[in-house]
Amino acid sequence: MGHHLSTGDAHFWQAAELGGLELLAARFVEHRFAPHVHEGYVIAVVEAGAERYRYRGVEHLAAAGSLALINPGEVHTGSKGHDEGWRYRVFYPEAQQIQAILTELELPAADLPAFVGSVHRDADLVATFSGLHRLLESGASALQQQTAWREALLALLQRHAQLAQPTTVGREPQSVARARELVRAQLAEPPSLEELAAAVNLSPFHFARVFRRATGLPPHAWLKQQRLEQARALLKAGCSAVSVAVQLGFADQSHLTRQFKQAYGVGPGEYRAACARSFRTLLPSGVVGIAAEKSQ
Repeated sequence: MGHHLSTGDAHFWQAAELGGLELLAARFVEHRFAPHVHEGYVIAVVEAGAERYRYRGVEHLAAAGSLALINPGEVHTGSKGHDEGWRYRVFYPEAQQIQAILTELELPAADLPAFVGSVHRDADLVATFSGLHRLLESGASALQQQTAWREALLALLQRHAQLAQPTTVGREPQSVARARELVRAQLAEPPSLEELAAAVNLSPFHFARVFRRATGLPPHAWLKQQRLEQARALLKAGCSAVSVAVQLGFADQSHLTRQFKQAYGVGPGEYRAACARSFRTLLPSGVVGIAAEKSQ
């Protein structure tokens, strides 16, 4: 069974039976998600109220009874689209979790599928994913969870995704790829715009424009995203929020907490605790001591 955790009206956990698939059930009223990205996919079922978000340069409104889909690495925001806010259930499958299912189905898995469009008022799929999320929360048998997840995902991919065309790879300018590597290598003390531009032989202004066109974010905002993604990975591995803040160059722990919550809806402490609980259930019983020590 996955392990549960509540923080106000946000409840984040991982489905141990589905390889640690991350799940969120939340009701938000005044919470505003800062522009952020996820390395994996986002599949959200809005159950009440409405959420407004910006994605691929367009404002979307996902009202109760709709499915909101977001592709990996795509910048998006999130805020209420209704006075009462919104209540939703979210799945965050990683790319490899989707690839594994394509391989099982003997579908081409070399290219990741891309969701087409974002908000879909698709009554039976909404019911399927809403029911699936509750099933994963109830701790049904592994057999039932794993079967239901595959069936739901297959239906979704058949209806709202296309297998990515190989042409999308390598479209990013070399200068941007190189700059991303430089930033990733120095997250704690990132280079300045001038230094980055000089490293790829472009003027700072031109570089900033090329970078934004390729990634959807100006360099400083992309850096912030990378820091948060890295913070997630370190918290998942059992690092404390304090050490994560220091390692990644956040001003202090409260700065990390604020940014993390703005991007993911739960704080770093809660996220780490949920991952640690799931980690313990995923381990053979003899190894529990290690996980328990890590979470001290």
